[in-house]
Amino acid sequence: MPSYVNVEKCDGCKGLDRTACQYICPNDLMILNNDTQKAYNQEVEQCWECYNCVKICPQQAVEVRAYQDFAPLGANVIPLRGTDAIMWTIMFRNGTMKRFKFPIRTTPEGSTTNLYDGKPEGNKDDLKKPGFFNGGLKEE
Repeated sequence: MPSYVNVEKCDGCKGLDRTACQYICPNDLMILNNDTQKAYNQEVEQCWECYNCVKICPQQAVEVRAYQDFAPLGANVIPLRGTDAIMWTIMFRNGTMKRFKFPIRTTPEGSTTNLYDGKPEGNKDDLKKPGFFNGGLKEE
């Protein structure tokens, strides 16, 4: 089910030019209504329910109606993003609640890492060795 914005909670990311949900949406579906200063999904049929907008919204105003295989019928799934983890809360129809916490980082927030630290320098001659793409082809 596509994402939708609860207009009572949405503050348009405090009137910035671009909201958090606009920034994160991989399909560029979320836009800001300049008249109401509320975000909304402009093409709901194109939403693939990636939950990026739901997780990033600082006001928890974006929601997705979960599929039954993901959440029980009638349940509400609410993520709360922290600096190192996401707390998923599932509210069942009967009022019971379950929470699951999953880490989202392997490095401290704001830190930078060099992915190539400790790795050997690349060698173009290795590309002609067997096992590399097209490495098994004979040159004529």
